[in-house]
Amino acid sequence: MTVPTSAEPSVHRQMLAAVPRLRAFAISLTGNVDAADDLVQEALTRGLSNLDRFQIGTNMQAWLFTILRNLFHSEYRRRKREVEDVDGAHAERVAVLPDQMSHLEFEDMRTALTKLPVEQREALLLVGAEGLSYEEAAQICGTHLGTIKSRINRARTRLAELLSIEAGEDIGPDRLVRAVMDARSV
Repeated sequence: MTVPTSAEPSVHRQMLAAVPRLRAFAISLTGNVDAADDLVQEALTRGLSNLDRFQIGTNMQAWLFTILRNLFHSEYRRRKREVEDVDGAHAERVAVLPDQMSHLEFEDMRTALTKLPVEQREALLLVGAEGLSYEEAAQICGTHLGTIKSRINRARTRLAELLSIEAGEDIGPDRLVRAVMDARSV
């Protein structure tokens, strides 16, 4: 049984009367007053647009609570699939860059690495590419911390010369190349 036109004012009053309890329920679900208000507004909007589905004689408040609860859970499921990425860090990790330039940069880097002394190349790859700390690299190489820092600094300087890198933006988008060349990455 749908809502007859003559019953609409009564139904609207029932809807308005349910708002404080809907709001309290929404706040308890979301833990946030603004999100709760948005949820109540959406539930009322859905209720009004589906008023023809409301059965006269049933509990308006329960019907609206069901709509609100379903909206909350639908939003929750949607948010679980989404990743909040305010600073763009996640997008940067999953972004797919064009293959051609990174492949060429990688080959250039690989060729330049072969021109470094073994000790410099080893230290640079342990810290820059593998992400180890200077201390860990020193331990692996069986040398002092200062020696590792010196080897990495000389390796980066020589690679910059070999690859004609004058500024940070000359490095390009490849993360491995950036990690090896960027002193701030360690």
